[in-house]
Amino acid sequence: MNATLLRWIFNLWPPFAGSGIHVTRISHDWRQARVELRMRPWNRNYVGTHYGGNLFSMTDPFWMFMTLQSLGREYIVWDQAGSIDFLKPGRGTVAAEFRLDEAVLETMRAATAGGERYLHWFETDIVDAGGEVVARVRKQVYVRRKHPRAANAG
Repeated sequence: MNATLLRWIFNLWPPFAGSGIHVTRISHDWRQARVELRMRPWNRNYVGTHYGGNLFSMTDPFWMFMTLQSLGREYIVWDQAGSIDFLKPGRGTVAAEFRLDEAVLETMRAATAGGERYLHWFETDIVDAGGEVVARVRKQVYVRRKHPRAANAG
């Protein structure tokens, strides 16, 4: 899939659009992405800050998509677990950056070469306009190389 097309799909996807989530960049090599959550009257909680669920949602699919696209069709990649720590109230526009290093991909390839599963934790900070961390999200991604038989069958 084309990274630019996926960015447009995400931005038109009702759960993101309705929540004020906007994907500002996905690099063509799938190694970097940037997502913003814009404060709107309809996406504030009772005390006037971002809903925690929206903060988590803005980070949800990116590590899985970036890993899957970078490793290719020979791999099964999906989200295994996630957690979020709220560090301060989120107001205004907040942002999250994702950078997938080649060293992480090489570790995944080596760990799954024989068909074993590999679980990798990614950490993402959500920051406000002043650069202060509002929340820290951890996502665990499951990676397994498909068996050669299954790869050749499809």
